[in-house]
Amino acid sequence: MSTIVHIASRKLYFTIFAALMVLTAATVWVATVDLGPLNDVVMLTVAVAKATLVVLYFMHVRWNTPLVKVTIWSALVFLIVLFVLTLSDFLSRHWDRLSPGW
Repeated sequence: MSTIVHIASRKLYFTIFAALMVLTAATVWVATVDLGPLNDVVMLTVAVAKATLVVLYFMHVRWNTPLVKVTIWSALVFLIVLFVLTLSDFLSRHWDRLSPGW
């Protein structure tokens, strides 16, 4: 059984590196600007974009076998399930009863 190896070009790696640097600069800029509650949303969006670029290109997931892609998607679904369960517990508590006055 022969294995097909994908070799990415230097131009692609430099392009991804430049995109990561632009996103890092965006992270630094957003940290200095007060956007109110949108700061968290913008910072998490930039972080997800950077993580996606790293996983797809530097970890070669884009050119890997379908089994690796299924494994990554199942891990993401499991992470989302854990977040939903944690948030449902956190949001269902009555925090007003925990004040020192009761």
